[in-house]
Amino acid sequence: MDRTQGQPEPVERPAAAPVPAATAAGAPAPAAPGSAPAAVARVVTLTAGDFTLTVNPVDGSEIEPRRPGTGGSAPAKRDAAARAARDAAARPPVLPGPAAPLPPLTARDEERERLVRLLARGRSVRLTGPAGSGRSSLLDAVAADCGRLAPDGVVRLSGYGHQQPGELLYALYDAVYEAPRERPERTQLLARVRDIGAIVLLDDLEMGGVALDELLRATPECAYLLAATPDTRAPSDDSHLEEVFLGGLGRADCVALLEAGTGRALTEEETAWAGDLRFASEGLPLRFVQAAALLRQRDERNRTRAEDEHDEPGVFDERPRDAEVVALPTLAEGAAPAELLASRVSESARAALRIASALGGELPHHAHLPALVGDTHADAAVAELLGCGLLTPVGTRYRLAAGVLRQLEEAGYGDTAAEEARTAARHYAWWTGHASVTPERVAAEADAVLAALAGADVVAAVLLARTAAPAFAASRHWEAWERVLRSGAEAARKAGEVAEQAYFHHELGVLALCEGRLDRARAELEASIGLKGALADKRGTVAGRRALALVADREKAGVEVSPPLRLEPPAPAPAGGSAEAVTTVLPVAAPGATPVVSTTPVTPASPVTPASPVTSVSPVAPTTPLAAVTPVVPVIGRPDSPTRLTEVFEEAFPLTPKSAPQAAPATAYTTAPAPRPQQRRKPVLLAAAGALTVVALGTVMALAMSGSDEPRTPAGEDGPAVSSTPTPGAPVPGVSDQSGNDPAAGPGTPAPEAPAAGSPQSTLTPDPNQPPRPPSRKPVTPPPSQKPSPDGPKPPSPDPVTTPPTTPPAPSPDPTPTTTATPASPTATL
Repeated sequence: MDRTQGQPEPVERPAAAPVPAATAAGAPAPAAPGSAPAAVARVVTLTAGDFTLTVNPVDGSEIEPRRPGTGGSAPAKRDAAARAARDAAARPPVLPGPAAPLPPLTARDEERERLVRLLARGRSVRLTGPAGSGRSSLLDAVAADCGRLAPDGVVRLSGYGHQQPGELLYALYDAVYEAPRERPERTQLLARVRDIGAIVLLDDLEMGGVALDELLRATPECAYLLAATPDTRAPSDDSHLEEVFLGGLGRADCVALLEAGTGRALTEEETAWAGDLRFASEGLPLRFVQAAALLRQRDERNRTRAEDEHDEPGVFDERPRDAEVVALPTLAEGAAPAELLASRVSESARAALRIASALGGELPHHAHLPALVGDTHADAAVAELLGCGLLTPVGTRYRLAAGVLRQLEEAGYGDTAAEEARTAARHYAWWTGHASVTPERVAAEADAVLAALAGADVVAAVLLARTAAPAFAASRHWEAWERVLRSGAEAARKAGEVAEQAYFHHELGVLALCEGRLDRARAELEASIGLKGALADKRGTVAGRRALALVADREKAGVEVSPPLRLEPPAPAPAGGSAEAVTTVLPVAAPGATPVVSTTPVTPASPVTPASPVTSVSPVAPTTPLAAVTPVVPVIGRPDSPTRLTEVFEEAFPLTPKSAPQAAPATAYTTAPAPRPQQRRKPVLLAAAGALTVVALGTVMALAMSGSDEPRTPAGEDGPAVSSTPTPGAPVPGVSDQSGNDPAAGPGTPAPEAPAAGSPQSTLTPDPNQPPRPPSRKPVTPPPSQKPSPDGPKPPSPDPVTTPPTTPPAPSPDPTPTTTATPASPTATL
């Protein structure tokens, strides 16, 4: 009989906007557009550590300090009946229709006995096996044998999607303690889970190393049975876990599993095919569960064809008689049977497979399939797919078995992934926001909701994140809450929804404050306050500032007072031990003072610290013949060498005069004068500066004389005659003897003899003990076209009109007169 007999005809609805059906939680049909909501929004109050958190889906969560005398005490543990009820709720949902027979646990008796024996001794075991090796079935059998071994019973947990032990510890805490509206802080959590004594069966483990060690150290009274795949990160050497490897089945066991799945004995051909399949799949039980489904489908098709052979075709029936039977699947189809199995199931089951492919392998609860598929009997598709081996239980839900998602995507089931994800996101946005749906039901669908959120468009993602975030917060599934908030904030930014973006940032700040991450809380709350201020949301801004004030209070309370600074004297040298002397040279206060050397014995065990007191000694006047030490002070403090001509000119001819050094104290003997800084200058810089000055003066004189309209004055009439060879000691016309820009003598110019002491010429020689003359305030800048040669200064070329006069060279300590022929200038011949 048809299942739809006696029921009204289904109403055709557009596929883009299906009407959601009632869920298992009793959710009514959605209200019509424009009508009033069915119920008010739920507001849940939680205790999170030292705070009281009020989850408000409309205006955002509010946080305040917990009142004195409320909370803080450890809740009571669950009794045996409560643990049994919760364990039943933690199993996958019961499917509609007759119960499908479970595949038997074949050839696992030895591993089962060993695991029970190790767990009874309090040892933790790591069960390693490839995907499809039957780890979950073995855990079910072990759980039935270990029900009375631990005081807190057996706890079933799922490690799928958990890379850190935090959420697993909270799940263990919720399974043992009765605390429906409390989420303790980390310190309280560690103190309470340390008292739990249970056998924890953790399936689909995905973490290892340090994270797994933290989980084991936090619960020393628990014995763990960890089921993981070989590619999961291995535990550390200090974990002391027992290793049990779960391999494939033998040939006889594979044949027995096929006979149990088909309900009949295998033929010789099927037995040979099973042996080849066992060699190709390495004896994984999942492959033989799927192979049994292929044989059942083959039997149904052959039985249908056999019944059609007894029917005589009618007069107008031109259908040819087909007497051939369906052959056995090939070895390739048996190793990857997802496409062939999916082609032989119902249309509702294929639609459910397309939805699961769009959600990354996550299959929604069977109560959601009628709304998502558009068929009132689509909930029966889950049992059909589970019997074919295309689904596997994971915690409280089902997802595609290992390898099935890749095979379906290759068969084209993922071509409509974007449309299916958008439909699922809009459906979950309505369902999670309905007031009749409890937060615990939303937490059970967390993986499917997060998958729909990841594949939806920005508009649907913002709507789903806005309605699902308060439900995850109220269910204390805060890892999913944080993921939803971050995805919603990114989608709101892309969609340009400033108000929703401010809400997500506020919730992220409240979450970070509850978890003690103060820097993150401050950043998120400040971003939320700024966005709400731009929207002129006064109420939201006040709520954000209240939460920010709590962050400031936490930061002040967490600042440690720095200890006072203590100056301790250096430790004395040990008796009979060798001390290491540390020599410190103190700066000299005056040019004539003697540097004081302070030697302090320091033992190797007490290193010298900057805080150790050092006794300084004032400078002492010299009592022994010492030479005056004058520090060399550069004219212009520059750490590197000059690179431009103007810098060379400034170093050679300073614009600011230097003060004269203080004279050394008089003594009974005469000491040699210390060399002055001016005499220590580099000869190359002096020569280059002199050459540039000569070129500059020559250019100026040439321009002045060539541009003048007055006739030249003959030599000997009104002025001195111009000579190409200057006379030593004679004044040079046109050059002031008070200028400080006297260049050095050019190459080829004879150096004059040093004048005798007391002669008139001696007054022109600068005295080293006298302060220098004030320099000119208008230095002549050399033209940019004239650049000094890297090999040294070159003499300027003679001007065809006139030759600029040359100043007398500076005196040298040991002058040596040199006679050099100087070419006559054209002006002198005139």
